[in-house]
Amino acid sequence: MRPFAYTAARSVGQAVEALADGGPGTKLLAGGTTLYDLMKLRIENPPAVIDISRIAELTRIDTSGPELVIGAGARMSDVAEHPVVRRDYAALSESLWRAASQQLRNMATVGGNLLQRTRCSYFRGGSAFPCNKREPGSGCSAIDGIDRHHALFGGSESCIATYPGDWAVALLAFDAKVDVVGPNARRTIALADLHLEPGSTPQREHTLAADELIVRIRVPKTAAGRGSTYLKIRDRESYAFALTSAAVGLTVDRRGVVGQSRIALGGVATRPWRVPAAEQTLIGERLTEAAARRAGEVAFAGAKAGHHNAFRIELGIRTVTEALMIARTRATR
Repeated sequence: MRPFAYTAARSVGQAVEALADGGPGTKLLAGGTTLYDLMKLRIENPPAVIDISRIAELTRIDTSGPELVIGAGARMSDVAEHPVVRRDYAALSESLWRAASQQLRNMATVGGNLLQRTRCSYFRGGSAFPCNKREPGSGCSAIDGIDRHHALFGGSESCIATYPGDWAVALLAFDAKVDVVGPNARRTIALADLHLEPGSTPQREHTLAADELIVRIRVPKTAAGRGSTYLKIRDRESYAFALTSAAVGLTVDRRGVVGQSRIALGGVATRPWRVPAAEQTLIGERLTEAAARRAGEVAFAGAKAGHHNAFRIELGIRTVTEALMIARTRATR
């Protein structure tokens, strides 16, 4: 056992103060579904843990205004089953209930899910496998190793691990923002600016400061939410990271012509990956299967395959194609 200090915060203010006082490496504990795992593996060794699971403010879900406002401490299962989210933002709901087992969804929070570590089997494999995320400067075992699940976009010479989340991919497609509190200020970060590509510092995965806390997620309301889906292709049906996934949203008029188009990719990049060029191919066009396939091809035009993952390019194109056809059906109901 490695000792650590434990604080149960009762307010956002207490949590921010404790986070600042805890010292380098201090971690927040919400659902704990990732932190416990990494502590057991001794990948994370925090000197202090701040429990924020008792802060009621962080669990609120408000759908009454011009935005969906979701507290960062809301459970994945509660958000996924919320009737307004299910009706008006199918992609958000589906990204959550396809993300993990029911037991994990009942514990994990939407804010914690956003900040889960980008990781691969080499990251978890211990000192026998050099990993720049785990030990900066040690090397990347995946680059010359088994890279079947690794990134097609956004990789670097330091890391090609794939961002594992689903929720952030769907949020990216709908221009979500996160509100953040720190000891000195409050600020808002566009979801598109939250996650970092590895570059030469793969241990830095997001733009939050060490003493900042996400308090809520805001999603602008749009008609494209009703014509949306999150399609996830994986090796097994339950609780597996995506080989490829796509969050799409559309508006389609009575003639079948696309107005709004939103496409984000998951399972294939070092961060959630939006593809504006693919979106643009659809706007003002009739959405046929051929047009959907063309959008998928544009989405994967810049993919960089490694030793074992080239098959995921065609798989990804087909994933985008199918997701768009599902969304078309929903958009025209």
